[in-house]
Amino acid sequence: MTTPTVSFEFFPPQTLDASFRLWETVQALAPLKPGFVSVTYGAGGTTRKLTHEAVATIHKNYGLNVAAHLTCVDATKAETLEIVDAYAEAGVTEIVALRGDPPKGAMHFTPHPEGFASSVELIEALAADGRFTIRCGAYPEPHPEATDALADVRWLKRKTEAGASSAITQFFFEADTFFRFRDACVKEGITAKIIPGILPIQSWKGAKGFASRCGAAIPAGVAEGFEAAIAAGREREHATDLCIELCEALIAGGVEDLQFYTLNRPQMTQAVCAALGVVPAAAAA
Repeated sequence: MTTPTVSFEFFPPQTLDASFRLWETVQALAPLKPGFVSVTYGAGGTTRKLTHEAVATIHKNYGLNVAAHLTCVDATKAETLEIVDAYAEAGVTEIVALRGDPPKGAMHFTPHPEGFASSVELIEALAADGRFTIRCGAYPEPHPEATDALADVRWLKRKTEAGASSAITQFFFEADTFFRFRDACVKEGITAKIIPGILPIQSWKGAKGFASRCGAAIPAGVAEGFEAAIAAGREREHATDLCIELCEALIAGGVEDLQFYTLNRPQMTQAVCAALGVVPAAAAA
């Protein structure tokens, strides 16, 4: 089996305990030499300052290639471009450009009257700036706001034509979900790399909530397997095995890169990576 290139997503801390957890996670996963790591915004851009601080600290102290998340939510174009300048000054060379989720309590995204109206507009501005490698998001299953089955594929094509060189998908439960999406993208003429987003399931209850919000379908067999594992007191072991199986199936299908949504909890991601042959250099030797 080919050893994949991995990357990890972190989120910025909002409490002292969460800060310790983030830095413990970064320290645990940095030795795996990820191709890049990314740091999210909170819903509605609520952690904008914390995201910048986390990005700058990870880049400076751990020497990792950090892709900073940037959204269109609740900011003017001028304010967003100020953040871009701050990232550049901190030495950041990659940005994950996203529309972003609506602020808490809002049902739909409403552009700021003086802001970027979509991820495509944001990507166009970043491409014109010329200082960054631009990544974007992708939905292997229909986004909750998608008008039809191919809407997400066509929108991804617009983002890559605007300047995004790769896309990271929302998480999914079965490898075939990704392969169908990848095939549809190839048919549409998309040549940018599409990186599967992998969610090591820390909590089945939490994963079901995530899936409901982002439109990820839960196969009956996956739900039944978790219910049985929970009843047997083996939820964590089952989640790890399932994640390894998913990654192995993706690699067997030609996938070379995997992005792990760590939720700032490194242990399961470490276990999955080890099973795939991604280990610290000293351990490999």
